Amino acid sequence: MVPERAQVPVDELSAVIFDVDGVVTDTASVHAAAWKRVFDDVLRSRTSPTGAPLRPFDPGRDYLEFVDGRSRADGVRTFLASRGVTVPETASPGSSDTATVASVAARKDRYFRDHIQRHPVHAYPSTVALLRRLRDAGIATAAVSASRNCAAVLHAADVDGWFDARVDGVDAARLHFPGKPDPALFLEAARRLAVAPERTAMVEDSLVGVEAGRRGGFGQVIGVDRTGQRGELYSRGADIVVGDLAELDIVRAAP
Repeated sequence: MVPERAQVPVDELSAVIFDVDGVVTDTASVHAAAWKRVFDDVLRSRTSPTGAPLRPFDPGRDYLEFVDGRSRADGVRTFLASRGVTVPETASPGSSDTATVASVAARKDRYFRDHIQRHPVHAYPSTVALLRRLRDAGIATAAVSASRNCAAVLHAADVDGWFDARVDGVDAARLHFPGKPDPALFLEAARRLAVAPERTAMVEDSLVGVEAGRRGGFGQVIGVDRTGQRGELYSRGADIVVGDLAELDIVRAAP
């Protein structure tokens, strides 16, 4: 099958916004592994209404459906709800249950940070090549992530210098932004680039991220399918879906 070609029409667009994990850096699998470790700990201490053990976290299907692209707290709530589990937001005085939304999210963050401190972080070569072409064409770029570790990830992958702006989980907490599929993070990135959303393309690999792009009225929403969810990305609002950003062309109208 011939890969589908995507085009960034630089006469119609002035900026491109990139999601980070899974689009810029190969760190989505690290997030999934950290989530599995913490969620399986929670599930092992609980049973279903029939007394049967709860099904462990699937780092493929469950990550994509319930966690990918969401804030840590939203990911905790959404996944545990899929197993019929509810935990308090924070610890209650006298409670013996140590699993809360805050504590599960914090443990996952520790596992992820420990990994990126011990192991190399790699950027996708095709993404770096695209960033270089966009800079040569005079197109502004921004990195967006729900993660509070976004700055550390970009720095570890040595790609932080390719972006004119960054909006991440630290900004989301400070500005009280809702998580994806709300487009607030992406709209803030466009604002920092001083470009209207309709003049901005955005690149996402998560279903909730693509939906956020459509809700935000962005001029072009490009889905990246590295996990076999092409149809779902289109159904959430992607204009085009590619397997890798090497399949994306920058085009300019003929003079």
